[in-house]
Amino acid sequence: MTGITSVTVYCGSSNDIDPSYIALARATGEAIARRGWRLVYGGGHVGLMGATASAAHEAGGRVLGVMPRFLQSVEGVLTTVEHRIVDTMHERKQILFEQADAFIVLPGGIGTLEEAVETLSWAKLALHRKPMAFISGNGYWAPFFHLIDHVIEGGFAPASFRDLIADVHTPEDALLALETRAVRLD
Repeated sequence: MTGITSVTVYCGSSNDIDPSYIALARATGEAIARRGWRLVYGGGHVGLMGATASAAHEAGGRVLGVMPRFLQSVEGVLTTVEHRIVDTMHERKQILFEQADAFIVLPGGIGTLEEAVETLSWAKLALHRKPMAFISGNGYWAPFFHLIDHVIEGGFAPASFRDLIADVHTPEDALLALETRAVRLD
């Protein structure tokens, strides 16, 4: 990996959340745009997805949204940015993966968790060496990292597995962690 130019953000699509998570998403989108990286995301205009993409776009960043047809009526499409409409969730996830040099995980629900865990599983299987950072606003991801430590302590993953992921609290720390890990994983 010669450097990061495109980052996929996994995050929630709910609007019924703590407003601090929306602020975190906006700050993440702005930070990605300021860094000159392209934001790749799930394509919706709702929740943290819409906040991250709108902020990146408003800050002059490049954005690619990937939306399955069947979700258009649920999540809508942020029409101010480039987007691809696909048929299945599997196609969406494959494009989100292929278009990324690195990953950021913001707070989200079961879909966000599923995307992040699948990406981590692929890394553990040595299918990629792309870094990942979880931004734990309000300690959101603390239970997840407790579970990861439990998995390692149980012998189901090596201690080095923890090196694949950064647990950070700000967008800037996430971007720095991704750059640091990208160099180390190269």
